[in-house]
Amino acid sequence: MLNIVGVALIATFLAIIIKEQKPTFALLLVLFVGASIFLFLMDQISAVIHMIERIAVNANVNLIYVETILKIIGIAYIAEFAAHITRDAGQGAIAAKVELAAKILILTMAIPILTIIIETVLTMVPKATGM
Repeated sequence: MLNIVGVALIATFLAIIIKEQKPTFALLLVLFVGASIFLFLMDQISAVIHMIERIAVNANVNLIYVETILKIIGIAYIAEFAAHITRDAGQGAIAAKVELAAKILILTMAIPILTIIIETVLTMVPKATGM
């Protein structure tokens, strides 16, 4: 974590200095550092995904649901990253559209899981008998 913080702080100071002369280069520096930090974390992200998949297999959970949830989490993180970058570039309206698109995609992907949950709950509730 100290490495990430160190690189982030150095990049921040450089971006502030460069932004006065060449704002485009400052944005490119921010993009490069952000992508580098993400790539640096890929091993940890992969380990977490494999651990979650192992837990799901041991709990006899259908892997399709786990994969869908992991995709939803991935969409949320990627959309947040993109929204922050676009806001840093001064494009708040585009950032808002990215966030809206992510929310709609997440909702769309969650509908099958929500349907299964509702169906499961309904099978557990005893049916009312008429008198």
